[in-house]
Amino acid sequence: MMALMVHLKTVAHLRGRGDRIAKVTFRGLPFYSRVAENCDDVAHFNETFRWPIASRLDGNEMLEIQVYNYSKVFSNRLVGTFCMVLQKVAEEGHLELTDTLIDDNNTSIKTNVTIEIRYQSMDGTVGVWSDGEFLDVPDDRDGMFAFETDSLLSGQSHGSGTSPGRSLQGSIPTFRKAGKGVFSAMKLGKIKISKDDHKKGDEPAILDMEDLDRKAMRLAGSLDPDTISLASVTAVTTNVSNKRSKPDIKMEPSSGRPVDYQISITVVEARQLIGLNMDPVVCVEIGDDKKYTSMKESTNCPYYNEYFVFDFHVPPHVMFDKIIKLSVIHSKNLLRSGTLVGTFKMDVGTVYSQPEHQFYHKWAILSDPDDITAGCKGYIKCDIAVVGKGDNIKTPHKANETDEDDIEGNLLLPEGIPAERQWARFYVKIYRAEGLPKMNTSIMANVKKAFIGENRDLVDPYVQVQFAGQKGKTSVQKSSYEPIWNEQIVFTELFPPLCKRMKVQIRDSDKVNDVAIGTHFVDLRKISNDGDKGFLPTMGPAWANMYGSTRQYTLMDEHQDLNEGLGEGVSFRARLLLSIAVEILDTTAPEIMSSTEVQVEGVSNISESATGKIDEFFLFGSFLEATMIDRKIGDKTISFEITIGNYGNQIDGVSKPSSAKKKKKDGENEEEENELIQNSSEDEADEECDLVSVSCTPPMKPVITDRNYFHLPYFAKKPCVYIRSWWQDQRRRLYNSNMMDKIADKLEEGLNDVQEIIKTEKAFPERRLRGVLEDLSIGCSRFVTLANKDVNQAGRTKLDRERLKSCMREMDSMGQQAKQIRTQVKKNTVRDKLKLVQNFLQKLRFLADEPQHSIPDVFVWMMSNNKRIAYARIPSKDILYSIVDEETGKDCGKVKAVFLKLPGKKGFGPAGWTVQAKLELYLWLGLNKQRKDFLNGLPNGFEEIKAAQAGPGLQSVPPVSLVYNMKQVFQLRAHMYQARSLFAADSSGLSDPFARVFFSTHSQVTEVLSETLCPTWDQLLVFDDVELFGEASELRDDPPIIVVEIYDQDTVGKAEFIGRTFAKPTIKMCDEHYGPPRFPPQLEYYQVYRGNCTAGELLAAFELLQIPFDEEAIRRALIAVHNFAVPQIKIGQGGRADLPPLEGPTDSERGPILPVPLGIRPVLSRYRIEVLFWGLRDLKRINLAQVDRPRVDIECAGRGVQSVLIQNYKKNPNFSILVKWFEVDLPENELLHPPLNIRVVDCRAFGRYILVGSHAVTSLRRFIYSTPDKTSNNWATAAKLMNGYMVLANGGSQPRSSPSLSSRTFSRPAGDITVNMDSEPSLRKMDTVVKLDATEEESDKEKKKKKKKKKGGMDEDDEPDERVLDWWSKYFASIETLKETLRAQEMAQAEAEEREDLEIAAEAADIKIDDLLLKGSKTNQKSKEKKGSKDKKKGLAADGSEKRPVKAKVDELLVYNKELESEYGNFEDWLHTFNLYRGKAGDDDEHALDDDRIVGRFKGSLCMYKLPLSEEITREAGFDPNMGMFQSIPHNDPINVLVRVFVVRATDLHPADINGKADPYIVIKLGKSEVKDKENYISKQLNPVFGKSFDIEATFPMESMLTVSVYDWDLVGTDDLIGETKIDLENRFYSKYRATCGISSNYSVHGYNVWRDPMKPSQILAKLCKEGKIDGPHYGPGGKVKVANRIFTGPTEIEDENGLKKQTEEHLALTVLNHWEEIPRVGCKLVPEHVETRPLLNPDKPGIEQGRIEMWVDMFPMDMPAPGPAIDISPRKPKRYELRVIIWNTDEVILEDDDYFTGEKSSDIFVRGWLKGQQEDKQDTDVHYHSLTGEGNFNWRFVFPFDYLMAEEKIVISKKESMFSWDETEYKIPPRLTLQVWDADHFSADDFLGAIELDLNRFPRGAKTAKQCSLDMIRNEHELPTISIFKQKRVKGWWPFVARDENDEMELTGKVEAELHLVTAEEAEKSPVGLGRNEPDPLEKPNRPSSSMSWLLSPVRTMCILAWRHYKLHCVVLLAAVLGLLFLGLLFFSLPSELSHKLFNPAG
Repeated sequence: MMALMVHLKTVAHLRGRGDRIAKVTFRGLPFYSRVAENCDDVAHFNETFRWPIASRLDGNEMLEIQVYNYSKVFSNRLVGTFCMVLQKVAEEGHLELTDTLIDDNNTSIKTNVTIEIRYQSMDGTVGVWSDGEFLDVPDDRDGMFAFETDSLLSGQSHGSGTSPGRSLQGSIPTFRKAGKGVFSAMKLGKIKISKDDHKKGDEPAILDMEDLDRKAMRLAGSLDPDTISLASVTAVTTNVSNKRSKPDIKMEPSSGRPVDYQISITVVEARQLIGLNMDPVVCVEIGDDKKYTSMKESTNCPYYNEYFVFDFHVPPHVMFDKIIKLSVIHSKNLLRSGTLVGTFKMDVGTVYSQPEHQFYHKWAILSDPDDITAGCKGYIKCDIAVVGKGDNIKTPHKANETDEDDIEGNLLLPEGIPAERQWARFYVKIYRAEGLPKMNTSIMANVKKAFIGENRDLVDPYVQVQFAGQKGKTSVQKSSYEPIWNEQIVFTELFPPLCKRMKVQIRDSDKVNDVAIGTHFVDLRKISNDGDKGFLPTMGPAWANMYGSTRQYTLMDEHQDLNEGLGEGVSFRARLLLSIAVEILDTTAPEIMSSTEVQVEGVSNISESATGKIDEFFLFGSFLEATMIDRKIGDKTISFEITIGNYGNQIDGVSKPSSAKKKKKDGENEEEENELIQNSSEDEADEECDLVSVSCTPPMKPVITDRNYFHLPYFAKKPCVYIRSWWQDQRRRLYNSNMMDKIADKLEEGLNDVQEIIKTEKAFPERRLRGVLEDLSIGCSRFVTLANKDVNQAGRTKLDRERLKSCMREMDSMGQQAKQIRTQVKKNTVRDKLKLVQNFLQKLRFLADEPQHSIPDVFVWMMSNNKRIAYARIPSKDILYSIVDEETGKDCGKVKAVFLKLPGKKGFGPAGWTVQAKLELYLWLGLNKQRKDFLNGLPNGFEEIKAAQAGPGLQSVPPVSLVYNMKQVFQLRAHMYQARSLFAADSSGLSDPFARVFFSTHSQVTEVLSETLCPTWDQLLVFDDVELFGEASELRDDPPIIVVEIYDQDTVGKAEFIGRTFAKPTIKMCDEHYGPPRFPPQLEYYQVYRGNCTAGELLAAFELLQIPFDEEAIRRALIAVHNFAVPQIKIGQGGRADLPPLEGPTDSERGPILPVPLGIRPVLSRYRIEVLFWGLRDLKRINLAQVDRPRVDIECAGRGVQSVLIQNYKKNPNFSILVKWFEVDLPENELLHPPLNIRVVDCRAFGRYILVGSHAVTSLRRFIYSTPDKTSNNWATAAKLMNGYMVLANGGSQPRSSPSLSSRTFSRPAGDITVNMDSEPSLRKMDTVVKLDATEEESDKEKKKKKKKKKGGMDEDDEPDERVLDWWSKYFASIETLKETLRAQEMAQAEAEEREDLEIAAEAADIKIDDLLLKGSKTNQKSKEKKGSKDKKKGLAADGSEKRPVKAKVDELLVYNKELESEYGNFEDWLHTFNLYRGKAGDDDEHALDDDRIVGRFKGSLCMYKLPLSEEITREAGFDPNMGMFQSIPHNDPINVLVRVFVVRATDLHPADINGKADPYIVIKLGKSEVKDKENYISKQLNPVFGKSFDIEATFPMESMLTVSVYDWDLVGTDDLIGETKIDLENRFYSKYRATCGISSNYSVHGYNVWRDPMKPSQILAKLCKEGKIDGPHYGPGGKVKVANRIFTGPTEIEDENGLKKQTEEHLALTVLNHWEEIPRVGCKLVPEHVETRPLLNPDKPGIEQGRIEMWVDMFPMDMPAPGPAIDISPRKPKRYELRVIIWNTDEVILEDDDYFTGEKSSDIFVRGWLKGQQEDKQDTDVHYHSLTGEGNFNWRFVFPFDYLMAEEKIVISKKESMFSWDETEYKIPPRLTLQVWDADHFSADDFLGAIELDLNRFPRGAKTAKQCSLDMIRNEHELPTISIFKQKRVKGWWPFVARDENDEMELTGKVEAELHLVTAEEAEKSPVGLGRNEPDPLEKPNRPSSSMSWLLSPVRTMCILAWRHYKLHCVVLLAAVLGLLFLGLLFFSLPSELSHKLFNPAG
């Protein structure tokens, strides 16, 4: 091992006096010396630096030493540089010299440096090296360390993004190589590095910009200075909220607390179910809840459309682990459970992580769990949505789903998961566990021991694994604390699985009930990677640490939930050795097990070393401070215990395994330490023979701090603990994790900065973001470099290797992208890029989470009376030490504030808000052999006190306490200015707040301000003589935390806690100047937390000022030190004179209270605040009495104004005087404006006032008036004084006045309006023309032709008939438009994202983006074409020719898929609504109960402006000084209004009845009038169509809140509320958006689109012009109208009912109204004719939608002419049709039966048919018996009458659900005709042969002949032209019958010739037909072969016919053979007699 050592002794002849620091650089690796403080001309450094080197020292290499004047505030100033060539050193190995430095100009200066250099070459000429101190620094030629030069010039001499750590004690800081060019420049000492990075404080860099730019130029050539990493020299802005001033500490655990969830599942239909003639039911199962759909008979594609809702109240991760299981069951009934067809499983978390938390209309693939070889068993189409509290689900619009059912394209799978999932085996191997706790009482065990003499372990463990809804268990190991199982549990599941987590639990087997010992969750996403270079889930073998409740055994463990994995474990329970592997199955293999049952098998043992070699670890902790100890435990002595695993746990840690035969093989078994000593490594044992761990501090009695908290009097003596423990050495995992965490922390800090800069509107957020990205890319490349070292280390599991590779890939690409994005960050793109970078942060956090544990977490327990009181859990990786700085844990060797909390459920709710104790704790964890560094991070200036038993020779024994002899005295100044939006703690809805500030062991309080939520204390709290221990410079870098708690003072009882916040002070040392930029400190907002909820903000500043000692006292104290007396240093005279002076109390009333001093308190200026008092609404009773004479008080910053008294609230709740004003001094900085308080009091008799409610306006910004910008022609963004209505510009974001974008993308019908911007010569310059294009006939015709071609010869009804069109046509057309718009928006978004990705890719590859887009996919082209038209519509500059793909021209309205209010800024354009609160705020998680606290609403507005105001405004014509800024607002006298409410329909209602349905009806309330539509309830519907309008008369303001509720009708009992929605009509009525009656897009006087408003468009226009004081309207010839210098054109004729044309100006006026937002100054979007969709809410289930209702409201003042009758929107009645189906013939039907005698195949064919949903009306033909060829002749007619809704393409069926139903239920199902072919059997059941289902709207045209009819007609259904029976009316042809064979393939089982004839009910009456072949219009009998009928009569004949027909040849041959045989037989028979006759014939 080679090394270079430099001993830096002194630097002499320095000028002046100050702190010096030196930087020594060799091979680009710099070291910093410590700071030599306050030295005159000589600085004694006396430090040694070592460089381990891998390559020989070259004689040409350089050593460089730079000396700086060190400054804490400004960048360090270079004194001079010393460079030397190391030639001599390389030759001789040793050199001492003194030489002078040179300055920037290369001239030599007086200052000299004395150094000694040693070089140790390979042959070891110098000293002995100890191992483990050095890293391999790769050799120069090895380019791994190269990095870009620009990060060097950014002033970070380390080039790396992480802090360099303390090199004071010689630990090695970050290391990098400089690029060669920079390196050579550095040798010459030319470059002055602008900011030395030694103390990486967050102080703002004061940059000399030119200097930086010059430097940048020099290094970067001709780069644009902005691209140089400017920002990495910290932000150029001021001290933005940084980690320093706002430590991020979360108190209450959020996980584990139950929340409300609602899961809604709609099962729409199923398709392609495998099986013959089934009766399917779908079962929906979530966890243990099951619900079933109804049963559909004999169909493979049932249609259900049933909606199920499941409600849960469980903690989030319990919810997300629940499995949703959809299964299809065949023929289930009461008696039998049915057979399972297939199932689909997915966990709730997968659904929740989808966009909008839902899957909509997706197809779930069913698979058979019992037969994994089977493939797909069918599909279920469903919607699944998971709603948590506060989520709102955007349901896509549910009108007419005519979308093509493309199953493959819409599978129910998350993005990125392949459609074809394969089966896989998941192997979970469980090897062994150790460290288990006792799980039984010892009493029984002792009895047993007495009898049998056997000592048993008190636990019987087994392991249970849960995955994807299945459970597997290992065997039980009886009585063992260290059980060994060696078993594997095998799950078979589809891969990738849709279940994210596997739950592994060690349980204790018990006779009564088993309990969990500990739980571990394995997240599959973390142990696999689905990328191209990804890997299957794999893990281990690795130890999993389990945490849970404390270890002592009690019968009823109050924290048992923790062992089940709910909430944060408070103690180590056990660790389990397991591994996971996945194998994809080849399901075709013959030997495969086809079931998915869980298997448990044995596995072989694994070697001890498989999980890494065991090493000894050393944990050291020192308690520097223990404060804020809860007063409940303040009276007993307190000690602290630190444990790691079971080590150090003295009460309940060690359970000794009883079996003595287990001899120790290694140090793994948790035993008493002394037993372990023998197996610790030999070489250490000799020097540490009696190092016994000390894990507990000595008990100590607390001392009182104040009335709430105590502290322990540690002062100068700090107790320490240390523990030795033995673990597998898997530090690498934690190191990688640490590196990523640090990058992520830095990124998060940077992003918070950027957000803060944006929020506080400071300059240059883009520069800061560039800096953040720069740091990120450097951090990533640094990670890759460091991680590279251990790519091939041994002892690593497969997951370690794969994970490392994938992390390196991810980090590498992230670094590249960060660079990429950095170049794109511009001022206008900051926000978008910020979003992108936030994704990086999430990804980093995900990557950093290491799935394989190594060292268990460290627990700190506070013990009192030997009981555990409160704990803190510290991840071991955070305190793990490494010699590489980046790998060290973020809290290792640092003093950290730790807050202790109560364990388990005790810590929920109010108990969790109190701090149990606050520790300042120092922790260090590392290998025992690295132990020498363990004290390095402690504040300096201590003496170690060793344990008494330690012998004198033992140097290495750690101290049991530290005694500090250096302490600093400070003064803390807390400038408490004000707080805002505090939590309401009293029943009045206000609080009496005071703040308590804690620092170290001190605390002070502000004064109590009564009855306010926004106290302005304006108070300075001074803490004198705060003693802090340690070196001054270290304190300055990392000051202790200040805790501020805010309380509510109560007259009786103790003060109630409101919230808490944390801060760090700005520190001034005594040698620093008190002045800018750091002093005086700025006021900042600190977020106040109450548990996890925010409870307000505190505006304050904190500074910590060092008090200097006088010299004499110091000298005396130093003399006393050697006696170990702690120096009592007194502050001498004039010690405080150095501090900035305090002003005395200025305000005589406030007594001795000090105000916040001037430099810190904000600068004030004079503002005038005008208040518009309009009225009060909905005031509730106070103390049971009604409010009668209310008044409103407005207060801001101590000034205010009161409204007039409302004399009789019941009669008129409005104020008689509208506008009042007051003047007040407010801060110049708008962000510091105090809140404005609105209070309502009720004036009762005898001068009593009672507070009704209050409201605090926290931000006045939106009410600040800015003068209209005369030059601005863009009237939307400059705030205007528009005819007195205040339009408020909302920062730079969307102005309030213009509704959000979706209303603008409103695609208009054909005849689009074009704004023609070229002004015509005859007009003046400013006049602009708007034309309405009315000539469109020809284009329409062309489009229709095109459309015909497109549809493949399908006839199109050319023009929808006027008579057919009704309001619903308009509605459905509009919904189509809405869907198109949404689709277009999605596509635009997708395209933008794609473009972004392309840009990033392109810039990386240096291509121009356009080339890429040209090459881009064709889909891009298509999507662009589709989108083009919409884009044009967005800017209303579309030209008339480009229209949407033509639809029949129907006038449209606008369907909003949200409330109208959200589209138009709540209609608060000039009248605002302020909710008044009273009562204590709820402590629920998200303050969801705030609604219950609302006691009324105040309507009014505010306007504030700086004085004096310019005169232009007040001089304007008609300016009324009484109204101030609120000119020409309407009067608030009562007004009578006719309110017309139209309710279209409701969707997705929450079921209210047991059957999972509801019987909804509507109730409308307004004031005292209530309309109940109970008799028209709709039976058993969750998506009812109401189609009703209601008229109600009302008087504003008394009756202005409209409530529309949906109730559920019940036969008995009261009706239940399903949900309701409330609409404030008054705001709509007075809004300038004119929300009284929507303006339609076209004007017509009759028909379905009749004009609804009593005022015609021309009247409305005239009124608007008059009110806005604008010129016009002037109607001119040629269809032009001029309004305020803009010209619009349009048609001028109108047709009446009789078709006569008349001249009219209405079209022109309507054109202007539809474009009113373009009128300068007063323009705004007027509310169009619309339907709004409002969520229905139920007060019992706050925050969760119970359905939605579509509706709109029209209002007509009664003093105007009355409106016409309401338009009819009653639901369309279905039309009655009759479908006549004639079955002529069948052919090629497969033959099923075998003949008894001949074995011949035949079939007795008949055909069955029905319309879907009407199975009970199925009809059969007669039977064609004994068809031998599959031919059948029927001539049989089916007749199916049905009701059909043309618009929705659904059949409507009304039937009773069961015999018990009260009334009929209406179903809507798609029109589908099913035809089946069967084989009739006499005795057994008929056999099903095949079927076809035709969707009557689109089915393939039948083939002309049987030959042409084939399976392709079904297979390629999508490609073939389709026809609709509703258009064709009559169709005849051949269609195939199909069935599925065993292999699930479709096969052709027959063909049918049929004729379909559709007639309406009227036609059917005129020409009736008979069923079958009956009269009237009978069909002739079929011509069937006679054999088919007479077969029973003459079987012989049939046999002959049959035999002859088939066996002619056989018969002939047989006959010949028989004759031959007969002949031979006769021959043989007669031969003998003949022969004898011949032979013996005597005559012959």
